Amino acid sequence: MFLKFLRLEFKSFFRGTSLGINLAMKILRFIGILYFMLCLVGGAFAAFYYIQEEMHQDPLKIVSKFLVAAWAVDLILKYMWQEMPTQNIKPFLTLNIPKKTLVNYMLSKTFLSAFSWLNSLFFITFSAIALFNGYSFINVFGWFIGVSLLFYLNNFINILFNDKETIAIVVGCIFAAVAGLTYYNILPTLSYSEAFFYGFFEKPYLALISIALFLGLWWICFKHIHQVFYLDEGLEAKKTVGKTENIAFLNKYGAIGTFINNDIKMLRRNKVTKGILLGSFMFLFYGMLMFTSSIYKTPAMIMFMGLFVTGGFQFMFGQRVPAFDSSYYPLMMTLNVPYKEYLKAKWWLMNIVTAASMVIAACYAYFGWEMYVTFLAAGIYNIGVNSQFTLWSGAFNKTQMDLNAKEKRFGQKNSFNMKSLLLLIPKMFLPMVVFATMQYSFGITAGVISIAILGLIGFLLREKIFDIIVKHYKVEKYSTLEAFKNKD
Repeated sequence: MFLKFLRLEFKSFFRGTSLGINLAMKILRFIGILYFMLCLVGGAFAAFYYIQEEMHQDPLKIVSKFLVAAWAVDLILKYMWQEMPTQNIKPFLTLNIPKKTLVNYMLSKTFLSAFSWLNSLFFITFSAIALFNGYSFINVFGWFIGVSLLFYLNNFINILFNDKETIAIVVGCIFAAVAGLTYYNILPTLSYSEAFFYGFFEKPYLALISIALFLGLWWICFKHIHQVFYLDEGLEAKKTVGKTENIAFLNKYGAIGTFINNDIKMLRRNKVTKGILLGSFMFLFYGMLMFTSSIYKTPAMIMFMGLFVTGGFQFMFGQRVPAFDSSYYPLMMTLNVPYKEYLKAKWWLMNIVTAASMVIAACYAYFGWEMYVTFLAAGIYNIGVNSQFTLWSGAFNKTQMDLNAKEKRFGQKNSFNMKSLLLLIPKMFLPMVVFATMQYSFGITAGVISIAILGLIGFLLREKIFDIIVKHYKVEKYSTLEAFKNKD
């Protein structure tokens, strides 16, 4: 039966209405997965021989020491991006197929995701190298089974707590607190991790605990899904009572104020937009990467980080215009909606948040005024130039969005567009090249001033640019309407 399900999904892929885009996205994802596969296999070789020859320690002990961090990161990534494949299962609920078969198929399919099996490449390679270097087969096999199954448990944890945001926030705070206590050597978490995971090598029979946990959580998830596996219950979108809110002072700004008012309500009420707000907040800490790798200390990369620190909300929100309004976009297009004011409202909202990010980014002045003025210039460029180009790229984003469903994909097929990719040149590459060139030639002051001037020029020419953007939105209007009406 499982093979029949897979065969049907294979056919649906090639019979879909967007085969070309699907293939392009699949090819890009395959290249990305292949890259990570090579990194993990190469990382296993590098980790084993570096620890053995340079550090002169037991590679299994050192790797076990850091597995708790890897396990936590794996759980976070699965929660953020891995989703249950329910949409392809719904049509089978009306057929004479045992419900338990469908549930087991759904659970099995989660292990086909790259998020599930990629880390196994590291463990398989690392274990093979250990065997080649004379480690006991029974001990290495026990370590491999025990560790691998604990990582696979994250699939079940993700299923059980996928829609429980309060629990996720509490767990995230606990992870952050433990990480902080470990960093300041208050809590010996790494020592506990070494003792726990290395125990699978010293006592291979402990792998039976991982096997029992795996089978137990499979049964718990099976019962959990089986109880709500109905079209009108577990697989139905959750509904909540709507609340009427109004930010009165925005109404005095006419149509722009009304649109901003609606967008603020949308950001506060829906799962996807709440995720964007959280992601935008996390982007404020993106500049901390500068202190973990020397590559981020180059002028071009400092500007790159400045663009993201000050423009995280802009990039995450702006490129989804008008996809946020996809549920009522056809209705809106039948009304006398002033397109320019509609886009200007998005522009003002993005720039208000960007300006606030520029103020918050002042904390980076602790690491040197050069960094902060670079981030400040990047913020000015985001306001004057990138805010408009981000809205422009939104004209080619024809992805229908369900605001009440958690968004867990790296990219959507309809958002893959060569025009959107070309707009990355003025958004990212131009300021990086200009800043790096001016700093190397005339110093950091010249680099900062040049980026700030580009931002001011874009701000002064905003009306002309808005006319061009509105024109492109109108050109893409009917293809966008068709895409938003397509439920596939």
